[in-house]
Amino acid sequence: MSEIAGHARVVIIGGGVVGVSALYHLAKAGWTDGVLLEKNELTAGSTWHAAGNVPTFSSSWAIMNMQRYSAELYRGLADAVDYPMNYHVTGSIRLGHSKERLQEFQRVAGMGRYQGMDLDILAPDEIKSRYPFVETHDLTGALYDPHDGDIDPAQLTQALAKGARDLGAKIYRFCPATGVRRENDEWVISTPKGEIRCEYVVNAAGYYAREVGKMFGRDMPMMVMSHQYMLFDEVPEVEAWSKENRRKLPLLRDVDSSYYLRQEKNGFNLGPYERNCKAHWITPDDPMPEDFSFQLYPDDLERLEWYINDAVERVPLLGTAGLTRTINGPIPYTPDGNPLIGPMPGVPNAFEACVFTFGICQGGGAGKVLAEWVMEGETEWDMWACDPRRFTGFCDQDYAIAKGMEVYGHEYGMHFPHHAWPAGRKKKLSPVHDRIAALGAQFGAYNGWERANWYARPGDDTSEEATQTWARAGSWFEAVREECLAVRDAAGILDLPGFSRFKVQGQGARDWLNTLITGMAPRPGRIGLGYFADARGRIVTEMSLMALDEDVFFLITAATAQWHDFEWLMKHLSEGSGIVVEDVTEVFSCQILTGPKSREILSGITDADLSKPWLTHQSAQIDGIWCQLVRVSFAGELGWEIHSKVEDTPKIFDAVMKAGTPLGLKPFGMFALNSLRLEKGYRAWKGDLSTDYTILEGGLGRFVKWDKPGFLGKMALENERQRGSKRRFVTLTVEASDCDAPYMSTIWHNGEVVGETTSGGWGHRIGKSIALGMLRTDLSEPGTRLDVEIFGERYPASVQADEPLWDPANERLRA
Repeated sequence: MSEIAGHARVVIIGGGVVGVSALYHLAKAGWTDGVLLEKNELTAGSTWHAAGNVPTFSSSWAIMNMQRYSAELYRGLADAVDYPMNYHVTGSIRLGHSKERLQEFQRVAGMGRYQGMDLDILAPDEIKSRYPFVETHDLTGALYDPHDGDIDPAQLTQALAKGARDLGAKIYRFCPATGVRRENDEWVISTPKGEIRCEYVVNAAGYYAREVGKMFGRDMPMMVMSHQYMLFDEVPEVEAWSKENRRKLPLLRDVDSSYYLRQEKNGFNLGPYERNCKAHWITPDDPMPEDFSFQLYPDDLERLEWYINDAVERVPLLGTAGLTRTINGPIPYTPDGNPLIGPMPGVPNAFEACVFTFGICQGGGAGKVLAEWVMEGETEWDMWACDPRRFTGFCDQDYAIAKGMEVYGHEYGMHFPHHAWPAGRKKKLSPVHDRIAALGAQFGAYNGWERANWYARPGDDTSEEATQTWARAGSWFEAVREECLAVRDAAGILDLPGFSRFKVQGQGARDWLNTLITGMAPRPGRIGLGYFADARGRIVTEMSLMALDEDVFFLITAATAQWHDFEWLMKHLSEGSGIVVEDVTEVFSCQILTGPKSREILSGITDADLSKPWLTHQSAQIDGIWCQLVRVSFAGELGWEIHSKVEDTPKIFDAVMKAGTPLGLKPFGMFALNSLRLEKGYRAWKGDLSTDYTILEGGLGRFVKWDKPGFLGKMALENERQRGSKRRFVTLTVEASDCDAPYMSTIWHNGEVVGETTSGGWGHRIGKSIALGMLRTDLSEPGTRLDVEIFGERYPASVQADEPLWDPANERLRA
């Protein structure tokens, strides 16, 4: 007789803090028939050896939401489930050594205030009042977070487990999942205690997630790092301070030196993230063991020597304490350091909640998000930063290892907007990569595709260090200005490989698309934007719909949206409909030719009808080579997108460059395109366009066809239209200094927070700093004066009219 329940609504594989939190949140939301399978004891993976720090700090809005929620949950969890826990809310101090680091702190403090967290910036002479044992002579300041602290990971996990069990969920320990199969639209999970059928399955297997993923035919983008932290003996001065103040010292992080230092009882816990780091289980000589439960790696203190010495110089009291124990355990990493939470790519009714580098502080929020994904198919917060579909097929194991080690070695690194991280590069190359490299292209990676960010001129500083700034400064800024002005005055060409594109065809394809988009699919020969909403009317994605025939379309979308958008289409395609959706991303490439002389450039090398109006497309020949000429321009000038077969792209590029160079044609990059699109108010995906906003809030009402029979999200949008939107998308000009507004900068009015920016940058054609953002509706009238907080300083801003800042009547675009 089977020892395990025969059926459950959802089965979670993995009994660390994240898996148990997911079970708890599912049960709390009403799905009480969930089951969790753990191959050993609960917490046997990374959870058991985790240090247990609970920071709220993050420069990611989604991650900050998760961590804030976790901290709030943990503060009341012991009483909620009647389980005692050691949770010390000590506060934390992040030390800054540079102007740039303080700017980062100011930005995060602004984001935190918007989420209701009272983060504060300390001057160097204020730090000692909160942490008397620290040396501050070389510091520029610090970030203080009163909500930070540490928790016992095992107690936290057991508390969540008790809460889940009390609600009816079941946990099977020492019961590994040994196989999965799909049968009658259900999952069948094999275990030593029998089989269990379920509607939904969740991979929450921590650093074993890749092995579990293989059961589903999924190669997870992850690797495993060795992370060490050291416990030191008790120190009388620490004990005396704690007794006098009746609390623990704040958790100290020296992020520029790359370690944290925490009071552990009356001693210390030191945890470095060293540059000379070490990955595990990545070669045939070092395979992943079948079971590593409650095990550690051998100590490897030599690679920590610099960090230990630096910490002793920072807190000399640490040097008086004896080292009592070293913990060296496995921690999983994705290529960007964020976890995987959301639908398992390409696998029905399967989800991932795994590869958490900071699982303790994110576990509570992750459980909430995962429960929403499973139960509702969507989440309260836009979670693209953690969505598994952000990593597509190019993310092989070599890439995951290279990027994981880079992220670990720069765990506290600042992510400057114009800096390109060097590891794991050249995964996908444009067919004209060598040509544009010879022209000075400085590359960035977009879904693995190498695209030119900007073009260096002779003598320009192209070092990594030159882009490690928040400011408008350095060679790249002046080069980008020249590129934008070339597009304005003559013409520019942008090599743009990697557009995600899907061919949709079959009887009824047009009608089907019209049920998914808020507007109407264009007629043959035309191209238009289609906005896809979810059931709540929120912005899922934006695609360009190119109609080749009545029921034949090319759908073109962002490079990074490839798996996300393809799955959205497939999710809503009925079986047996006869409509075929094919991903043809790898077949075609694209170049943008734009500027007032672009028609003149093309006129001598193509047979196309260049008088065809804006938003049309045509098959044509350029220098005898087939292409699809599309009369659109994200730069907001007269221009065309030139779509061609990958193998034909170099010949077309050469022909355009030869014809255009005498007329002033210059190559331009993604930084210039960003500047140009801001001046037109064009939205960018997962910044300006995200599920944090509805279609109407996003200012996209003109793309809604209210009188068509129905479309996804119509009811929610009609309700919103009747009651009115509480916030509205706006364009602002900002009287900024040398920094433009980054994503999620706070907008103020009369001392009150009234909105946030969704993107920002410098407009070279208009000579102004621009911010796109979301603002309280009653303040969205043109001319309204506001303030935008940029790295801690508030700068005057003005709401602009609901038209582009550049060429408001689109005369140049339609010329």
